[in-house]
This record gives sequence, structure tokens and C-alpha cells, in this order.
Amino acid sequence: MLLLTDAQTRDALPFPDLIDALADMFRSGCVMPTRHHHDMEIPGEPDGTMLLMPAWVPGGYAGVKVATVVPGNSERNLPAVAAQYLLSDARTGEMLALVDGGELTARRTAAASALAARYLARSDARHLLVLGTGRLAPNLVEAHMAVRAIEEVTVWGRSREKAAELAEEIEKSLPVSAKAAETLNGALSQADIVSAATLSTEPLIRGAHLKDGAHVDLVGAFKPSMRESDDDLVQRAEIYVDTRDGCLSEGGDIVQPLQSGLISQSDIKADLYELCRGTHPGRQSDGTVTMFKSVGAALEDLAGAILAYRNVDH
Repeated sequence: MLLLTDAQTRDALPFPDLIDALADMFRSGCVMPTRHHHDMEIPGEPDGTMLLMPAWVPGGYAGVKVATVVPGNSERNLPAVAAQYLLSDARTGEMLALVDGGELTARRTAAASALAARYLARSDARHLLVLGTGRLAPNLVEAHMAVRAIEEVTVWGRSREKAAELAEEIEKSLPVSAKAAETLNGALSQADIVSAATLSTEPLIRGAHLKDGAHVDLVGAFKPSMRESDDDLVQRAEIYVDTRDGCLSEGGDIVQPLQSGLISQSDIKADLYELCRGTHPGRQSDGTVTMFKSVGAALEDLAGAILAYRNVDH
């Protein structure tokens, strides 16, 4: 059985290939049972979350990811997400590979955002604003650069020092200009694409501050109690999701407005299945504000694990 380290997993998942692999899997589909989602008490700090995410292509590949999300890890200078992915032969049950789940999760999550942006961001989008300074942030920048000609990146974080450090890191590793945001609302008014990866329980992105034609990518806030967008944004934007089932039950950016009656399920224009299969065209007007909410899907992990397995010599 192959054992892929984080570095090997990263090298085996270049974003252009990974985005295409996700698109192919959303077009063809796979079996994806409801994931197990368990709160995990941690004395003296916020609860962690344990996730078990199975999926398989009949007669092809099968896999399951075991992941933990621990918000308190930010105080320990540790990643919030830790995970492993076990890939198997779906015909024989043979265990094929153990893939570093943290790197797989970070890259497939960013790739799903970029896949959505391929359909929803304006074709001339050049300025990307990233909210959050964790592991996902640099991946989101690199992924969006694979689908749009991003020239300028602004980073906002609760710690301006961390935002400045990340901006410096991005400039060193990618061919793009990067800086820390002076103010969040000011940065929102300038950005063509806003990509948020936080664990916020209070809205950060104010719809009133966005310019016409902006695309908002909501990656964090994976529980119903969490939220990154305000009601103004939800009312102003055309709403898209990664999967309807996941977002209707998990992500607070969709669940809370549904519960309050601000929107109904019919206000969700399309999910990634429909976008990738061409049953919905995505953005149709340069002036429209679009909003994409993702909570993650086992399909994405399976597509990434298969790609990593195929890209590694064995």
C-alpha cells in the first residue's frame, strides 16, 4: 500500500489537473453516503468535530476520509484540520493508498472553489481578497490563479500581523502582488473575488460593501451555527452551492437564511453537479453578484485521492 506524505500529496495534485478531476467527477457522479459528523468535546476550549466521509465509484475506486477539525489549534500554532484518506479498489477491496488527508482536504477544497469560480467569477477578475490566514488561504490563492488571471491579492485576518506574513509568503511563492488589508470593508469594495475561509460565527462579508459583479466564495463556516455572510449579501447575490444536500443541512450561510425565511430552497440557482453538467450556465451578467457556498463533499476527496494515486509512480 502506498503511503503519501503531505509533500508527495501536494506534488501529486497540481491545481489545473485537480480542478479538472473534480469537474469530471461532478459530471459522472459517484455513490456518496451521508457523512458522519460528530461534535467532540475538548475540555476548556471550543468543541472539535470528527468527520467520516465515504464514497465510491462502483467497480472502480472506494475511499473514506477520517478528519478532525479543532478550532483551538490556532492557539497551539497547529492546523485546525487533521486527516487521512484511505483509498481502496472498489472491486476487490484491496487497500491501495493512504493519502495525507490534510493536504488532500486543503487542495480539493480550494479546487472546488476555483471550479465554481470558473463558472461564476467574471472572466476579467484580477483582484482576489482572501479572508483568513490558515492553511486554506494560500491554497485558495493558487487555485483561483489557475482559473483567472489574478494580478493582486489582499489578505485580511483578525491578526493583521498574520495577514502581513501570509501576504509576504504569497508574494514569494506565487507570481502575484500581495498585501494585508487596511480595513475589511475597504478591501471588500475593491475585490473582484472574495474568498473566505474562517471559523467565524458572526458575518464578516457585508453585501453593501461589494462592488457590482463581485464573486463571493464562502469556504469556512461549516456548521449551522457559523456564518461568514450577512443578510444583505444573501439577498443581493445569486446563490450557488457545492452540493444542495450538504449546504441545506450544514453551512450556516445557507441554513440560517433558510430558517429565518430570508430565502427559500428555490433561491439556490445551481450546485456543482448542475454547473459541471451544463444544465445551468452559471454567471450570465457582468453586473451580478454571485455567492458560492461549499461545505465539502466526499466526492471531492475521492476524485483527489484517485488523481494522487495515479500521479505517483508505483
